[in-house]
Amino acid sequence: MTGKERNYTLIGMPASGKSTVGVLLAKRLGFSFVDVDIVIQEKEKRLLKEIIAQEGIDGFMAVENRINASLDADRSVIAPGGSVIYGKEAMEHLREISTIVYLKLSYEDVKKRLGNLVDRGVVLKDGMTLLDLYNERVPYYERYADITVDETGQTVGETVDYLRDLIEKRLGL
Repeated sequence: MTGKERNYTLIGMPASGKSTVGVLLAKRLGFSFVDVDIVIQEKEKRLLKEIIAQEGIDGFMAVENRINASLDADRSVIAPGGSVIYGKEAMEHLREISTIVYLKLSYEDVKKRLGNLVDRGVVLKDGMTLLDLYNERVPYYERYADITVDETGQTVGETVDYLRDLIEKRLGL
């Protein structure tokens, strides 16, 4: 396995299934699963909401960028937070160590899956709506993606099967 094929990083909007798809995909590939939100909490010894409350959104994104930029993984499916795409150093590092997979979801599906934003841990800057966030982030996801998977009308299982088959072909398995 070459460098980029050793890991797969899932990017996408909150509720796009990065963690759910990531766990199942890792299991089917025999890879480890890395939930970067948990890594951040372990390294910072604080919950994400505590980091945001103490340092603000920009401070949180600086922490997120730093930790993603130094992530060490091998034969892993990596699920960073949806805002990882704002961290230049983080994305450069993730592109070096992994193939970037964009889990694409329509705005309507994101809205439906998210329900109550606060309960899902989605933080919006003052005056920003979910639609604003969606429209702001999609170009970043598209720019960084090596592979785009359109999840519209797909179950989690169908998305995982599609990715597993695609990755196994890329790895020659």
